[in-house]
Amino acid sequence: MADIVSEKKRSEMMSGIRGKDTKPELIIRKGLHRSGYRFKLHDSQLPGKPDLVFPKYNAIIFIHGCFWHKHDCHLFKWPSSRDQFWKDKLLGNEEKDKENNQELLALGWRILIIWECALKGKTCLYTNTVLESAAEFLESDDEFLEIRGAEE
Repeated sequence: MADIVSEKKRSEMMSGIRGKDTKPELIIRKGLHRSGYRFKLHDSQLPGKPDLVFPKYNAIIFIHGCFWHKHDCHLFKWPSSRDQFWKDKLLGNEEKDKENNQELLALGWRILIIWECALKGKTCLYTNTVLESAAEFLESDDEFLEIRGAEE
């Protein structure tokens, strides 16, 4: 299927997609900061450059976009053009996420992944519910947790 916008316009649209300071990330950052949690942003010294790093709690938080990280929810759909490019890109992202998580766990970090569908779309949870779950994770000894949208 041919793209409905020009190549130039598609390039412009794709370049506008941010890797940090996304709307879901800002919601989580502001909510946790308001609750008294302090963190570092996008620590490039750690595998995967986590969105939020909480040294006091030995924990990190990733806020993953469902498309870019190939989540199995309603927000992910395989693109209909350039099949091989997208397959390589998205499967590569998924593999890199697994490697980063293994490295972080080996370094003693605890990991929380908050999926975009927990904050957006037809399966989203209340923002306060997500923030409370994140705070509970930070205060716990749990090694790994994922927060995703409600089951359909």
